[in-house]
Amino acid sequence: MAQFRKMDCQLMVKTSADKFYDTFRKKAKLTPKMSDGFVADVKLLQGDWNSVGAVRLWTYDFEEGKAKTVKHVVDYDHDNKSIVFTMLEGDLMEEYKSFVVTIQTLPKKDGKGCVAHWIVEYERLHEGIGHP
Repeated sequence: MAQFRKMDCQLMVKTSADKFYDTFRKKAKLTPKMSDGFVADVKLLQGDWNSVGAVRLWTYDFEEGKAKTVKHVVDYDHDNKSIVFTMLEGDLMEEYKSFVVTIQTLPKKDGKGCVAHWIVEYERLHEGIGHP
């Protein structure tokens, strides 16, 4: 039986939608400096930092002292200011058949900052696997 799930959340961000989107699109290699220690490293494995289809390897640590890696391919929708990360392999994929993260940035109506809409779509290998 398929274990497809979807989660989403919205974060209020003080910067503009364009700047937030461009940070993930053009400056992903700086994520370790901006992540407060959660992301240890981002390496480009294929393509270039700004191109659709680029493959990156992230090393992250959400549980103190337990560094993990995930390799993903990236896609961009410039018109909608959205980025899609499709996970390919790594620690995360030991528990999930598929795992896709979409980030879309929307300007706030008052013009002060933006809303970052995060969507996580995943399929667990079996019911015994926890939700992310």
